[in-house]
Amino acid sequence: MAVPRRTPLPVAVLAAIGAAFVALPLMALVVRAPWSTAGHELSSSGAWTALRLSIVVSACAAGLAVTFGLPLAWVLARSELPGRAVLRALVLLPLVLPPVVGGIGLLAALGRNGIAGRLLSAVGIQLPFTAAGAVVATTFVSMPLAVLAAEAGLRSLDVRLEHAAAAMGASRWYVFRRVTLPMLRPQLGAGLVLVWARALGEFGATITFAGNLAGRTQTLPLAVYQTRVTDPGGAVLISLLLVALSLIVLVALRERLFTR
Repeated sequence: MAVPRRTPLPVAVLAAIGAAFVALPLMALVVRAPWSTAGHELSSSGAWTALRLSIVVSACAAGLAVTFGLPLAWVLARSELPGRAVLRALVLLPLVLPPVVGGIGLLAALGRNGIAGRLLSAVGIQLPFTAAGAVVATTFVSMPLAVLAAEAGLRSLDVRLEHAAAAMGASRWYVFRRVTLPMLRPQLGAGLVLVWARALGEFGATITFAGNLAGRTQTLPLAVYQTRVTDPGGAVLISLLLVALSLIVLVALRERLFTR
């Protein structure tokens, strides 16, 4: 019979402080929210429109981040490309950059007069201050999380299983689709959730590159920022809406995405 492990007292105390540090601001939001006028506050502040846009933008950003992040992770984990350390630093740079710097960089690259923006404008594609621009901004800041998760998964795989499948005559594409991807599913799922959560809460790059246009580019974090100036109670309610959405998705998907 296994003996229950006791948590050392110092560890328990520090864990309790850490939990309180996270829980206290959330409890404060619940206490300070004007529940009696919640329906009116959320409707008048445009929260529902911002909620729909946030879900669309964050979902698109998560899909794009995993689509491009997995090949990048493969190159970093499996290839012999010279300068991989430099490439990894470049790919992970958005994690440490202030998001507003990323937004300015996106404007310089993809704006109307940007390096690539001029070519896009010539074919009728405009990204700044559009919903598509919000997707680009959130993808830029969140894709490193997908790369990190996928690279860690690739490095932890038992390559002997892939070699065995190849030795039995399977093509590279078949091995990747039927052997590698299934083994990577937990890491890809974790990366997808992390990217989605980061994209859902993105503020700086979005407001800089896509603007804060109600009904067009105003996501929930931007709605909180704007509402706080004129209606602090409404800002609290929108914040709680964002917290609730994040918690619901993370709790609902935890078993599928974080277990093997």
